[in-house]
Amino acid sequence: MNPVAELTEGVATLSANMFRVRFPFFGELRRYSWEKFRADLLSACTVSLVSIPQAIGFALILGLPPLPVITSVVVGGFVGALFFSSHHHVFGPTNSISIIVASTLAAHAASGLTPLQLAVYLSLLIGAIQLVAGLFNFGELTKFISRSVVISYSTGIGILLIVGQLHNGLGMESNTGASFREWVWHAAESVSTGRFNPWALGISVLTLLIFEGVRRWRPSWPEALIGLAVLGVASRLYSHFNGHPPFRLILDEGALTAAVPMFSGWHFGHQHLALLPTLVGTAVAVSILGMLEAASITKSLAAKSGQKIEPNQELIGMGVGNIACALFNAVPGSSSFTRSAVAYQSGARTQLASIFSSGVVLLVLLFIAPIVNYIPVAALATHLIRVGVKMINWPHIRVACRATRSDAVVFGITLVACLVLKLDTAIYVGIGMSLALFLQKSATPILVEYSFNESGNLAELTDEAKRPNPQISIIHVEGELFFGAADLFQSQVRRQAEDENIRVFILRMKNARHLDATTVLALEQLHEYLRTTNRHLLISGSTPEVTTVLRRSGLLAKIGAENIFPAEANPTAATRRALKRANEILPPNADVRLFYEKLQDPLDGSLAEYEI
Repeated sequence: MNPVAELTEGVATLSANMFRVRFPFFGELRRYSWEKFRADLLSACTVSLVSIPQAIGFALILGLPPLPVITSVVVGGFVGALFFSSHHHVFGPTNSISIIVASTLAAHAASGLTPLQLAVYLSLLIGAIQLVAGLFNFGELTKFISRSVVISYSTGIGILLIVGQLHNGLGMESNTGASFREWVWHAAESVSTGRFNPWALGISVLTLLIFEGVRRWRPSWPEALIGLAVLGVASRLYSHFNGHPPFRLILDEGALTAAVPMFSGWHFGHQHLALLPTLVGTAVAVSILGMLEAASITKSLAAKSGQKIEPNQELIGMGVGNIACALFNAVPGSSSFTRSAVAYQSGARTQLASIFSSGVVLLVLLFIAPIVNYIPVAALATHLIRVGVKMINWPHIRVACRATRSDAVVFGITLVACLVLKLDTAIYVGIGMSLALFLQKSATPILVEYSFNESGNLAELTDEAKRPNPQISIIHVEGELFFGAADLFQSQVRRQAEDENIRVFILRMKNARHLDATTVLALEQLHEYLRTTNRHLLISGSTPEVTTVLRRSGLLAKIGAENIFPAEANPTAATRRALKRANEILPPNADVRLFYEKLQDPLDGSLAEYEI
């Protein structure tokens, strides 16, 4: 099926599943077993070991205390899992969402709201948009957004994450809100002039060595958690015997307290209302990105597990999860590829694995919060830089750049937009460019002229000087005739209509698809143009879809029912009847010029001629 047909069918099915909300979690409970419980609990413990260092790192990106980020992991992960259809989908703060929110917080620093209040406000807006989108079945539309956009956007996020943590890894002063160019320049200048903290640089190198050592010698162990815990204990001992160390700690950025998330409700004031027009664009962009991430993650895992996924359930779960985060004073979250992949690899059997993980994270933090506060910022920055490097997926980039020219263009433009524009704007640029190239590719009807050769067979006419002098021209229309193709279709036909020797045009529309108002108006203008010169327009092979559009628009009545020939079982019958009608209009000795579509056989690559 062609892309436009898929898009049309996708849009047509939106109303069928609107406002359907299920709780797959309760269905799993009815057939739950002790075996599944053990598998889910083991997976939950494994996911928790990954979630804790990630959450602390996201707090560093956001410039917020760790507690609201941890709360997003605990509350958002718990609530979202109640609605997810995927057994392995894990909700919580992510790299991409954290970077977008961080840039938004920096851009609205003078708004009158604290950074945490702004982040909570974004949680509510994002959650409301995702919930409404899920209820209206918009999750199905994610399949029409190019994968190259997601690959490029992830690459851009990875690059920004790397350069955005260079100053922390080198122990320099924070450069919050700086652009990509300023981050790179600031780091290069500090290194070249020696204005960096050698302690921080040493810790960064030591952290990397610990990570790589654990990964090499004990690949099944959580290297990030072990490395950060070791450095946290070492810093705590240094502080106990020598006072505050000569490098920054998590404690300096905002202490993590061992506390259970508390319901805080929602407090809306005039400052929130004033910021709504400027924040809604960011919220929509984050919602779209979340839709793409959820679709990509859950479908890739479902392909391995064999599970059936409902995209709208994932979208509803993310929406409700973000609303819950707002009510518990937490930052927004999205689909986490890392934690979802860990859930699958560690043997999660149901959504309860994500629910258990939220509980395990909370219990662990109640005991290790003092150690977390003494983790060096440089060590955490090194961890985030490694995460950024892993986000740059070179095999996927290679595919996106080599598959087609359109994919390469979309990838390149989206990546540049990520680095030079705001991230919410970049996602719109990438999607817009993807859709523009899609429409251009779909809106290219091609007409090829044929004539009879000396053997009486049809052959392509390559020399116009040898063309017969016909009075009847049959044009085979192949492809999409929606609004994007209307102008090209009209210009091609009008170019043939400039030949005044042609007295009757027969448009063979058996393979024409998706007529709309723009195409109907183009046909009407062609009909009027021919009438002014006492010429005629006939339509043959009209499918039920085309005939319905012509009748409803009134064009059928203008052309005349006697000049419209519906398609029949025999593919050439309608055209023969149209030729008969043309000969009734013209003198009986009229020659015929034929237009055929020349298509490539997908099996052997040969060119097939479609005879009418």
